[in-house]
Amino acid sequence: MSRAPYITAEGYKVLSDELSYLLRVRRPELTRAVSEAAALGDRSENAEYIYGKKLLRETDRRIRFLQKRLPDLKVIDRLPDQPERIFFGAFVELENDQGEILKIRIVGSDEFVPEKHWISIESPLARALLGKQVDDEVFVNLPNNQHANYIVAHISYKI
Repeated sequence: MSRAPYITAEGYKVLSDELSYLLRVRRPELTRAVSEAAALGDRSENAEYIYGKKLLRETDRRIRFLQKRLPDLKVIDRLPDQPERIFFGAFVELENDQGEILKIRIVGSDEFVPEKHWISIESPLARALLGKQVDDEVFVNLPNNQHANYIVAHISYKI
């Protein structure tokens, strides 16, 4: 399954800024460090050279990925036609059976951040929430044959 091409405007800026940093700052720094390490002599036992080449390969891999991915992304930077329903970019508050509140945001697969409770639109929870509105009940199948029940408590969008 290919990743959804949707991204928020702020998510697109983060990836675009990362690409710019890698191209303009990080890669030239690594190239310079590898050249200096290579000038020290025997490369086969030169840890700085070997490690620098590894970092350079990883950086180049990330640059290639971002250069291919960014043009394919579709920036969603407007409110949905039905802002009372859950769609891409929504900030959602869910209440579980114990009355605990879970705050999440539905974002693209390129920008999910578990620590911030930003979940991918492709996740089971996000798929279960799409199109729901306040007071709707949501059943989510979790791994290991478990499930969770939530009530949608609040929906908002930040554009």
